[in-house]
Amino acid sequence: MQKIAYLAALAAFAGAVALPQAQAETRGVVELFTSQGCSSCPPADKLMGELIHDPSLVVFSLPVDYWDSLGWKDTLADPRNAERQRAYARVRGERGVYTPQAVINGTTHVVGSDNAALQQAVASTRSNLTVAVNAAVSGGTLSVDVPAGKGSGEVWVYALAKEVPVAVARGENRGRTVTYHNVARSWQKLGDWNGKEALWSIPLSQLTASGADTAAVLVQGGSASDPGAMLGATVASLL
Repeated sequence: MQKIAYLAALAAFAGAVALPQAQAETRGVVELFTSQGCSSCPPADKLMGELIHDPSLVVFSLPVDYWDSLGWKDTLADPRNAERQRAYARVRGERGVYTPQAVINGTTHVVGSDNAALQQAVASTRSNLTVAVNAAVSGGTLSVDVPAGKGSGEVWVYALAKEVPVAVARGENRGRTVTYHNVARSWQKLGDWNGKEALWSIPLSQLTASGADTAAVLVQGGSASDPGAMLGATVASLL
């Protein structure tokens, strides 16, 4: 059964349009943990809007819900995002989390609005990104190819909404309209990668149901509860 699924995925990927080579040379994965209820976050959200234009970066926002008590319930937040942020903190031996926090390549973090620190973190951690992940859309399906390489980990797909403006009526950002970029609307595990080539396919309807128009595919060491270094990543337009 697994062999049949593999061959089907291979056929789907062969018929898909390949991504530009720049997409396969990712030097950094930037995850921004942000909140509509955080007055320090808008500068970081704006920076993400600039960084998404860098083809060597995979950038996405993960809105958290733990500031909802400040008077405004984040309309984009997902409790799983806060769980992911706390998992990173546990791995690093840290007691708390904060916003805006940018986690770089799964291994280090900086204040999300500090572009200089962010770029330095990308440069110092990019060596782990050795797996040239490919993703392409064809016939209503997203096909993912993770080639053979060193290491092992999990393969995840994040359904992203490229641009989401939100008018905040209460809380620390009341009266402001903040635009969020590459917002994670859903995410799911495709499978495990053990260093051998692996292929997956997923219907676009599963990704676009929440209004997503972009997908980020990550190969990450460790597990969801014990996340490690990013090994490879890419993005693909779903439109």
